[in-house]
Parts: sequence; structure tokens; C-alpha cells
Amino acid sequence: MELSIHLFILLPVLGFLISLLIPAKKEELISKVAFTTVGLSLLSSMVFIGLWLVKGLPDLNIRDFSLYKSINYDFFIDFYFDKVSAVYLLVGAVLTFLVTVYSRYYLHRESGYKRFFNTILFFYTGYNITVLAGNFETLFIGWEILGISSFLLIAFYRQRYLPVKNAIKVFTIYRIGDVGILLAMWMSHHLWHENITFQKLANYELVHHYLQAHSSIGIFISLMILIAAAAKSAQLPFSAWLPRAMEGPTPSSAIFYGSLSVHIGAFLLLRTFPFWEHQLLIRWLIAGVGLLTALAASLIARVQSTVKSQIAYASAAQIGIIFMEIAAGWDILALVHFAGNAFLRTYQLLISPSVVTYLIREQFYNYTPRKQTIESAFGKRLRYALYLLSIKEWHLDSVIFTFFFSPLKKIRRAINFLTLRNVLFFFVPLYVLGLSFAYTQQHLSQEIKDVLAPVVAFLALLMVAKAYNERSSSRLAWLLIVLAHFFVDLSISFNDEFNLKEAAVYLSGVVISGIVGYICLHEVKAFEHHGIGLNQFHGLIRRYRSIAFVFLLCCLGLAGFPITTTFFGEDIILTHIHENQVLLAFLVALTFIINGIAVIRIYARVFLGANSRSFLTQSDLTA
Repeated sequence: MELSIHLFILLPVLGFLISLLIPAKKEELISKVAFTTVGLSLLSSMVFIGLWLVKGLPDLNIRDFSLYKSINYDFFIDFYFDKVSAVYLLVGAVLTFLVTVYSRYYLHRESGYKRFFNTILFFYTGYNITVLAGNFETLFIGWEILGISSFLLIAFYRQRYLPVKNAIKVFTIYRIGDVGILLAMWMSHHLWHENITFQKLANYELVHHYLQAHSSIGIFISLMILIAAAAKSAQLPFSAWLPRAMEGPTPSSAIFYGSLSVHIGAFLLLRTFPFWEHQLLIRWLIAGVGLLTALAASLIARVQSTVKSQIAYASAAQIGIIFMEIAAGWDILALVHFAGNAFLRTYQLLISPSVVTYLIREQFYNYTPRKQTIESAFGKRLRYALYLLSIKEWHLDSVIFTFFFSPLKKIRRAINFLTLRNVLFFFVPLYVLGLSFAYTQQHLSQEIKDVLAPVVAFLALLMVAKAYNERSSSRLAWLLIVLAHFFVDLSISFNDEFNLKEAAVYLSGVVISGIVGYICLHEVKAFEHHGIGLNQFHGLIRRYRSIAFVFLLCCLGLAGFPITTTFFGEDIILTHIHENQVLLAFLVALTFIINGIAVIRIYARVFLGANSRSFLTQSDLTA
């Protein structure tokens, strides 16, 4: 029975690969492949859960295979199935099936018809990996797939400025949440001295034994999990991204931001509940975040001018209540609430285009005076204050900008010295010199190594910050991102005995992605006969579709997406940071996150958005 779990991963993967091979003009065949894939997955999940219920709801754990193994480290794939997985798996299969059927006709003759179904199957693969994951490493694979799927679906109308801009914003918030997952994984390695499985995490005696001696570490891990969950589920202070995600087609809004993807944060809390259930501070904090989100999102929803934004904030408010239920230990109620909210929001979003028409008609022919509401009992000043705050969405966008983007932008002038010439003639020799010291550490005292490690990591952070702020040269930004990975490796080499084999595993994916990506940018520059700056969206994807696809893969490789060895290489990097080196861990994790944002920004600025030319050739129009 345990081996049947693989079917829920293999079916979407197989459907995704088949859909890639079908010509874009064959709409009926594309939709049939997606429809059949998700339908078989739904049928399989119903049969599997039925057998699981008959056998008495046993917790199933499958340790699959190791992607990389060394003396002190083992990155292995693990799957886990319990009541939480069962509910999420079944709800996900039903809703994806319904949305797939709906989309067959809703997107008829849409230019991105094939791309939409490719992305839906890709998303469904990531969703199943996430809800069936048996450890943090496997969960992070699905987590990353959900993130890039979100970006692709929000930017579905990729010739328009606003969808692309909002896609980058949402992806940025997702990457901020990834800091929480990365740091939770880092500290978990030091707490358990292994890649702990969720089955072991459910062992109260084991968890209690470790947390008694390391209570501060337990609080740190729990806080990181909360940050990741709040960012993914649009809880305060990350709620503002949810209505921005509605720029994609209505079916993708329904499946992502009304039902499945937006509830993954709640899933993470349910999955890790045995770890933090006896940490009273964390439980109160989760309940507080949920309560504040429920109140703020409810007020914001009441003043939204678009129906999709109203539904988005209403969904965030309900997820806030789900957070409170999880914190209270009412896991069954939380699961029922998740299923109900997911089905309701999917239905509301799918009919939202029709709702607008109905409301316009009602306004003309059946006017009714406004009913008394709870706000009517408030004083005028309080009502007006709440209204203005809600209209401005409680300045949630400003909070993220002030504490994350503003510091990055403020250092733009300070890092202007990172020109192409200085990088080649100063930082590359500096790296070579540092490498020679790192692998002859007998000449360095421990005090010097403790200082050098964060200093080198800070240089890597400066490079990705410069890449994020770069305006004139896309190739310079790309080279800085590649070089930043090498400096991260160097910082760990000073910190610990990071052997050449592990360095090769981490950097091999960086080198391949970096070289191929640079070639792509060089080819585009050669075809366009001018430099490709990052001060605007060039919209070149129609002219260079193949190059754009290859470059996107290179971007994902540099961002640590699970298509190259860099993915688990980043996890290896974190295991070499000691538990008392919080500054170093934070610098490295932040470098990884800004690195991901910077590469997606390069891709979006070069290939997405409206075409910068004032005319299109015949080849553009037929692409």
C-alpha cells in the first residue's frame, strides 16, 4: 500500500511531460491529457483513501532514495501519509479536476492555452509532493515548484505590464517566506543531527527530550516555520500579495489563491504541530497572527472595488481563523474548515465574471437601500478612520517595502563600485586568493576564520544586492549572481572543513546554469544589436521563445530550484554553519533569497512585458 503513494507523484509528472510534447494548436488533445491525468489521480486517491480507512487510518512513511550522501549528511526523499495528507490530497484532486474541466472551455482559443495546462499540471505535481512530503527537504521541493508555478500563472498575460510586475511582487514575498524554511532546515540539522522525518517529529518523547535541553533552538525553528507559513498563506504582514495574484486567468486564481496554494501555510503548521504544540509562546503568537489577519482582512474585503479582491481578502480572513484553530489544537476542525473554505472560494472565483454582470443589472433594475451593518454603531471618526485604513490595505505594502526593499534600494549608490571591470580585475582575484587561504587553513587562527566567514558571506550579499539593483547591464547582473555563489562557498570553506567534493556538488549546477544563461543573454544582445538593460521590460519572449525557455531554466538553476545539484548543494552549505553562527546563517540564507528574486527579475525584464519596439514583425505576430 505504501508504494502506491508514488502514483500520486508519477501521474502528474507523466501528464506534464506528455503535455509538453503536444503542439499548441491541438487544444482538444492538450485538455484531454490534463483532464485524464487529474481524473486518474482523483480516482486513485479515492481508492487509496478508501483502503486506508478500511485498514484503520495507519500513519504511512516511505523512505525512498538518497539524492546525496556523505559521512555526516544524507539528503533523502521521504513520503508520509496521515489524516492531514489525506484531506489535502483529496481536496486538491477534486478541485484541480473541476478547474481543469472548467478551463477546457473558459480558455478556448486563448494564445497561452497549452502553457496554462502545462503550468497547472506542473503545479499539481508540486502540490502533491508538498502534501505527501515526509521531511523538510522533500517538502521544500514541492514548496519551490508551487512558487515558480505561481509566478508563471500570475504572469500568464506576459505581454502586459501589470501582470508581470505583480508576478514579481508575489514571487518576492514567497522568497521571503523561503528564508523561514531554509533557516528552519538549518537549525533542525543541528538539533537532531539528521534530516528528521515528520514521522519521528510526531514522537512526543523524542521531541520533548531534545527541546528540554535546547528550548531556545526549538523557539527559533518554530518562529521560522511561522514566517514561512504566514508568507505562503497571506497572513499579516504579508497579506497584500494575495489580491495582486489575481492578475492571472480566473481558473488559476481559483485553484491557487482561493483554494490550494494559499492553504499550504496552514498545512505546514498542521504538519509540524507536534514540534511546537508544547511551546505556549508560539501557540499564542500563531493565534495572534491569525486573529489580526482575520480582523484586518475582513475590513479590507468590505471596501474592495473588485469582486476577486473581495474574495481574496475573505479567504485570507478565513485562513487566519484556521491558524487560530490549529494553535488551539483543533486539527480536525481546521481540516474541515480548510476543505469548506477551499470549495467555497473556488466556486466564488469561478463565477466571479458572471457576478459582476448580475450586480450591474441589479443596480439598474432592483435598487435596495444599504442595510445596517455592525460599523453603523461606530462613531463617524472611527468609521472614517477604519474605512481609509482599509482602502489603503492597512499600508501592508509599505511595511514590506520599508523593511525589505527599501534597504536594498538605499545601498544602490554604495555598491556602484561593482562594475564589470572591478568584478573581473578585483573580485575574481580576491576569490582566488581567498580560496588558496581557505584550503590551507593551518596558517590561519580560529579567530581570523570566525571573522572571515561572515565577511566573505557579506560580500556575496552585496553582489546579489547589486544584481537586484542593476539597471544598465543584464550580463553584469548575471555575472554577479554567479560570482555570489562562489563567495558563499568560500565563506563556508573558511567556516568549516567544506571538502572539494561537496563544493563540486554545489557549484556544478551554478557553473552550468551560469554559462548557458550568459550565452543566452549574449545571443539576445547580438540579435538586437544593442545592450539589454534592466530599466524596463523588453518583452522579447515572442521573438526568442526557445532562448527564453532555456534562460528560464538557467534562472531556476541559479535560484536553487530542484533541477540541478545546486538545490541540495544549498542544503549542504547550511549544514556546515554551526548553530551559534546565526549571523552567518542569516547572511547566507538572505543571499540565496535575493539571488532568486534577482534572477527572476532579469528574466522578467528581458523577456516579459510589452515589447519595447514600436512595431512587430510578421514573425512576432505569428509566434
